[in-house]
Amino acid sequence: MSLVRDLADQIVAAHRADDVSLPQPIYSLNSPPPRIDNEHAVDHYELAATVAAVSMGFIEADAAVLGKAWSRMVQHDGNFDPLRWPNRPEYFDLLPWTRIMNPKAFPECPKRLGLYGVMPDADWVNRMVEAELPTVQLRLKSDDANYIRSEIKRSIAAVKGSKTVLFINDYWQDAIELGAYGVHLGQEDLVTADLDAIRNAGLRLGLSTHGYAEMVYADRFCPSYIAMGAIFPTTLKRMPTAPQGLGRLYKYAQLMQAYSLVAIGGIDEGSIHAVAQSGVGSVAVVRAITGSNDPRAAVKRLKELMQA
Repeated sequence: MSLVRDLADQIVAAHRADDVSLPQPIYSLNSPPPRIDNEHAVDHYELAATVAAVSMGFIEADAAVLGKAWSRMVQHDGNFDPLRWPNRPEYFDLLPWTRIMNPKAFPECPKRLGLYGVMPDADWVNRMVEAELPTVQLRLKSDDANYIRSEIKRSIAAVKGSKTVLFINDYWQDAIELGAYGVHLGQEDLVTADLDAIRNAGLRLGLSTHGYAEMVYADRFCPSYIAMGAIFPTTLKRMPTAPQGLGRLYKYAQLMQAYSLVAIGGIDEGSIHAVAQSGVGSVAVVRAITGSNDPRAAVKRLKELMQA
């Protein structure tokens, strides 16, 4: 057995009970397995950790990031310990700047955004204000520009003077013009959104991430918060990666603790307490509220479970 394979097997065995492994997909010519770049690897520890990450079901980009982080951890520690797991920002090339030192950092939002409801329209936003939900996101599904603008305007009016903060999903131009508190963007939106305009307008920025590589990329923009998911299976949105699970969430939260963090994806009454224990300051839900016969009571119950 090769040294690399032996080290990889040790890592996988050491973390078998950590809930970080996902079932490997079935590979084919049209869907090949993740590529392992052994030509540019720094050492056999990077290769071994990359192989281990692939074996644990991490996608190619995340496996590559983990491999490099593991190599740096071994160099820092001076020895290889398969029971360890990279959790220091410098292992992942995360920026060492604080917000005060970074002129392009987005404005801060509360470190603990609390229960975070993702709502489909302004009427739901208003109901959430009445239910004293700490944080709400307006996620509209419409191609009608006038309707979108009207719903954003109504939502901003609904939270005015309340303790609820509002993020607008996607529609950053309207959010700027109408004076929203913040916007939430996906990774794909970073290519087209005018981040300077959002920052200069004083809006907070939340970014979606789905694993190590996207978290490292999001860190470049120093957003106000980072959302991590999907934690559990969800049918509300097509996800680029498989559900991450609690084990990975706990490791993500430990690594990114300098940020305000939001866990999202398939979370309900049965799982919200365990999710909140990961160290994230906020848990986002959709159907746990909108699918309830009594949304106000659902908000109260979910908030209690987060704090239990």
